[in-house]
Amino acid sequence: MSRPSEALSSLPSATDAALRPLHWDEYVGQKQVKANVRIAIDAAKKRGGMPEHILFYGPPGVGKTTLAHLVASTLQAPLKNTSGVAIERAGDLAAILTNLEPGTVLFIDEIHRLSRKIEELLYPALESGHLDIVLGKGPSARTVELALSPFTLIGATTRVAELSGPLRSRFGGGTFQLDFYTNEDLRDIIHRSASLLNLAAPEEVIEQIAARSRATPRVANALLKRVRDFAEVHDRDISSELLDEACALFGIDALGLTKDDRRYLETLLTSFRGGPAGVTALAAGLHEDPDTIEHVYEPYLLRLGFIERSPRGRILTEKGRLYLSGEKSGGMF
Repeated sequence: MSRPSEALSSLPSATDAALRPLHWDEYVGQKQVKANVRIAIDAAKKRGGMPEHILFYGPPGVGKTTLAHLVASTLQAPLKNTSGVAIERAGDLAAILTNLEPGTVLFIDEIHRLSRKIEELLYPALESGHLDIVLGKGPSARTVELALSPFTLIGATTRVAELSGPLRSRFGGGTFQLDFYTNEDLRDIIHRSASLLNLAAPEEVIEQIAARSRATPRVANALLKRVRDFAEVHDRDISSELLDEACALFGIDALGLTKDDRRYLETLLTSFRGGPAGVTALAAGLHEDPDTIEHVYEPYLLRLGFIERSPRGRILTEKGRLYLSGEKSGGMF
């Protein structure tokens, strides 16, 4: 089953790389985060060393990976990419860390997926630049200390609360939250992407794509590409009318909500009389798991003010009810 933003959240890697900002002045939004990270980089460069380890957290698609690339390019350092789920065993971590070139930026995406055992192995690597490996078992077991080349770890996560306190405390370079984007910033991003894709998109279309992009640059770029494909297949110019037709086919409304978002709201209204409804009960009603409810469906609905989280469960707000009534009457919210 498709997720609310899955269809719009993934770009092919080649296109993702082509649209990714290469310089700080091309990176739109997150001004305070950018300023803080630049200070950490510039201070480290003046000392002739590497910045301390950095943690980025926030919703998917808001620029965490892009910031890691910009840090590496500013330092003129090699960038090594991996993910928390890919590091399953101590040997996996040892292979990565011991093969880093001096001055590498190591980027671990979804770092909250690391097991506690792997986290504990990381502590000395982050603090003192060595890795402790246990060889053998039982009475003959011994610990070998491996010296590591200097590196900077950049962690990224959508669920910072799932990181242990000891691991979070190792990010001495700063822990930074990336938030959803404004429509104004999204318009700037879409303008740049349209130029890179050689698309002629009227200003009103740029505005409408921004409004349907769930406050997320990755979604904005993906929707722009899908509209381009729709226009090419139908041999038509991009216009507001074409955008409406395309989004009707995609199941995306004027606010960027999908059929799955609407199904969530309808279930909360009809099955639970608008709430409060516990996340487990909602998940059962939607045939989803609670984790998907909390981290995929709800963040954007909360941002729109269509639902509230209370100690007793989820509640459909008056704004959410008005949205649903507009949907049923065929009106635009």
